[in-house]
Amino acid sequence: MRRRDLLAGLSAAAVSAAAPARAAGPAAYRRGNGADPETLDPHKTSTVAEATILLDLYEGLSTYGPDGTLVPGAAESWTTSADGLTWTFSLRPDGRWSNGDPVVADDFVHGFRRMLDPATGAKYASVLAPIRNAEAVNRGAMPVDAVGVSAPDPRRVVIQLAQPTPYFVELMTHQASTPVHRPSLARHGEAFTRPGHLVSNGAYLLKDFSPNDRITAIRNPHYREAGKVAIPQVEYIPTPDLAAAVRRFAAGEIDSLEDLPADQVKALKSRFGDRVVLNPALGVLALMVNVRKRPLDDARVRRALSLALDREFLAEAVWGETMLPAYSLTPAGLDNALPPPTMPGRDLSPLEREDAAVALLREAGYGPGGKPLAVELRYNITDNNRNTMVAIADMWRPLNVTTSFAATDAKTHFAYLRDGGPFDIARMSWLADYADPQNFLFLVESDNDGFNSGRYANPAYDALMRDAARETDLEARARILSRAEELFLADLPWIPLLHYRHKHLIGPRLRGFVPNLRGVSPTRWLSLA
Repeated sequence: MRRRDLLAGLSAAAVSAAAPARAAGPAAYRRGNGADPETLDPHKTSTVAEATILLDLYEGLSTYGPDGTLVPGAAESWTTSADGLTWTFSLRPDGRWSNGDPVVADDFVHGFRRMLDPATGAKYASVLAPIRNAEAVNRGAMPVDAVGVSAPDPRRVVIQLAQPTPYFVELMTHQASTPVHRPSLARHGEAFTRPGHLVSNGAYLLKDFSPNDRITAIRNPHYREAGKVAIPQVEYIPTPDLAAAVRRFAAGEIDSLEDLPADQVKALKSRFGDRVVLNPALGVLALMVNVRKRPLDDARVRRALSLALDREFLAEAVWGETMLPAYSLTPAGLDNALPPPTMPGRDLSPLEREDAAVALLREAGYGPGGKPLAVELRYNITDNNRNTMVAIADMWRPLNVTTSFAATDAKTHFAYLRDGGPFDIARMSWLADYADPQNFLFLVESDNDGFNSGRYANPAYDALMRDAARETDLEARARILSRAEELFLADLPWIPLLHYRHKHLIGPRLRGFVPNLRGVSPTRWLSLA
């Protein structure tokens, strides 16, 4: 009860219980979409809101089906060499740009080269890192035509990889992998993304962009399956203020929202019922531990701190059921993966976990009745993050752990960690770019200077990750990665807290929405009642 009392009064005001308005709307799908894009250049974008729009405007070699699974896109099929290093994509014969021009293999080759050209300044160039010479080209160490991509004929794209990459097909769905209409780029330069200039190959084409109001796209008449695209027009409405977005949804002005105010979810579920859709996502919230600092270098201390955490309370009381308790680094449901291993102690009761935590701390020379353990929790400021850290400190108090806090804005927090600033324990979150365990487990490889700020270095772990990178048998690779995660959970350089959930609000007009781990829902698969 004490933890719940601790958070009393921290939740937002209750949401009104009035029923949502159901005013008749236009034939357009009004899609809440986070924020206005900084750019619609597919090779310069970096935000989820931009990716949502570009997924409708462009089509990569592969794309997403209605349930978020991977399906053929601009390529009707592909083959892979026995060593996993050569991928050959066969383009559809009826692929067309929105001006009617045929989509040809050179459009993709040019797109890959432009994405990796240092002059482009692409923020997501790393998505193409598996391609041979991609990293060297992006550093400026090799010319752009050295990228391992070729077009032996107008309908074949051949891609050479640096090493086997089982998740490569998913990378081809990313906006980093889209083609560019070369005549438009040559004619308009950086202005090629403007309405009237933008020529795209997806199910929709850009019609209008009214900043701070909406972006409008209409069905592309030259799209190969235009006759099956049910929604003729989609309006992407920026929703930076989530509470205001909910009010607009209730008034019938927006048909769907792809994020919700976490502190209102329980009230929203009471108000809107099953129109609130929560489902697992590709993300984890964790505590990164500085394993080079005593006594946190002792795995017994890290395990004790982990055992004392009531993850169910954090998920339900602090995060309002918008998160799931995490007992592994990777979430369930990933491609090419075994079910995630779980950390020791998951099956114990809360009291049994606390007893086990006390025993481990006492072995390490700390704990109740002994030497106190002082730690500093560093985090980026939001209401939920603050409430989480306060609750964690409360959970650690019975272990004779005293906790102090260092809170900064998000930009400062992550820059501090990236630049090697000293810390004890720090909040870290990760949203994966693709649904493969490697995209979580690579975070703590010893040479990952960008994310492994706690300086974890286990040669056995690194060896398993190298073995997995060379393995072409998917089942064998899955077993190797599972063993790597078992090592991670024994060492706990990061203490997993929660796995993310997607938060949707789906209006009564919208049909065909299927919640999925990737959180994608291309408009071409949806319809309006």
